[in-house]
Amino acid sequence: MGSDSKMVHSPLVTFASMLSLLCLCPPFVILLWYTMVHADGSVSQMWSYLREHGHIGLLEIWPRPTGTALKIIACYAAFEAALQLLLPGKKVEGPISPAGNRPVYKANGVLAYGVTMITYLSLWWFGIFNPSIVYDHLGEIFSALIFGSLIFCIFLHIKGHLAPSSSDSGSSGNIIIDFYWGMELYPRIGKDFDFKVFTNCRFGMMSWAVLAVTYCIKQYDMYGHLSDSMLVNTILMLVYVTKFFWWEAGYWNTMDIAHDRAGFYICWGCLVWVPSIYTSPGMYLVNHPVNLGSQLALSILAAGILCIYINYDCDRQRQEFRRTNGKCSVWGKAPSKIVASYTTTSGETKASLLLTSGWWGLARHFHYVPEILGAFFWTVPALFNHFLPYFYVVFLTILLFDRAKRDDDRCRSKYGKYWKLYCDKVPYRIVPGVY
Repeated sequence: MGSDSKMVHSPLVTFASMLSLLCLCPPFVILLWYTMVHADGSVSQMWSYLREHGHIGLLEIWPRPTGTALKIIACYAAFEAALQLLLPGKKVEGPISPAGNRPVYKANGVLAYGVTMITYLSLWWFGIFNPSIVYDHLGEIFSALIFGSLIFCIFLHIKGHLAPSSSDSGSSGNIIIDFYWGMELYPRIGKDFDFKVFTNCRFGMMSWAVLAVTYCIKQYDMYGHLSDSMLVNTILMLVYVTKFFWWEAGYWNTMDIAHDRAGFYICWGCLVWVPSIYTSPGMYLVNHPVNLGSQLALSILAAGILCIYINYDCDRQRQEFRRTNGKCSVWGKAPSKIVASYTTTSGETKASLLLTSGWWGLARHFHYVPEILGAFFWTVPALFNHFLPYFYVVFLTILLFDRAKRDDDRCRSKYGKYWKLYCDKVPYRIVPGVY
């Protein structure tokens, strides 16, 4: 495999983390759903149940996939796949891959997002489909996604061996690593249907918005009104997802798409972990409405929107810097940069520009700070009666700190002395003055 697949942790830590995630993530999704929906959001209540009943208790609460759940998933997946293929969009080139390839995408994410949300809300408004049905079958949907996505990852593994879509593919020689991290960087059907765009953007991120609206409607159906806590949570999550699709072409330059291969880590995570874990604060609020009061609600909302904007502006600043090849203004000045050369796996010498001013002069991954704070602000409307709504914030913090380390190690290997110059100029990894 290419250099982008090298392990950045010790082999023991790498294998232990991979095996634990492969084994523990599927049951955790079910436990979180059950605790949120049926155990009052109480970790201690859930823990007492498992301590008394053991693994038999887990099997008893694990919902079986039903025909209704499978129909909902199939209709949603087919609809999003059709939008990805059929909606018009500008052709956008991704970054040069480790093997020297440059993937081409169709940027129609904003249009797909708009069509999806308008269609979903119209089905509810005109009485054709009640989104509360999705919530009522949520456990069955998550169960079906867990097993269906595992099968999909097996398919990707076999495809990577037998019919890779590009030269950015290959095996590490270890079946567990290959299954977990993936075989292909850009698996596709034909030239137009990119699997990672589908799993990450059109299924995973789109489901975040769809489920946020679903939880809102379910709470309204239950109580006859919406709590201000649910409104703040839903608005902030929708603002974040809207920002994502507005910036989707920039996302195709990130580690998720440009460096992480299509395996369990990325694809199963986006198909299962995103709709279940990322939306969990809203899931909790369905049965636990909180009255914040106008002043507190508006303060949380403003702080959350500010964090999401800063996160967007960080990404926009770097994207504009790359698009103009450094010929742009950053905070009213010419950008400070380092020209870094590197060699692809095919032996070609290329050059990249590393931005060292603006947001990117504060820390090498400063954009993770407002992203974590944004997640906190759309969770804090739940207040602090239970820990579980904050699991996503804790998980996101661990994920992004680990991603920052992996990205730094990959760039150190790629750019060598130029990366050392960059780190000398921007010494902090995430939090300016601290880390």
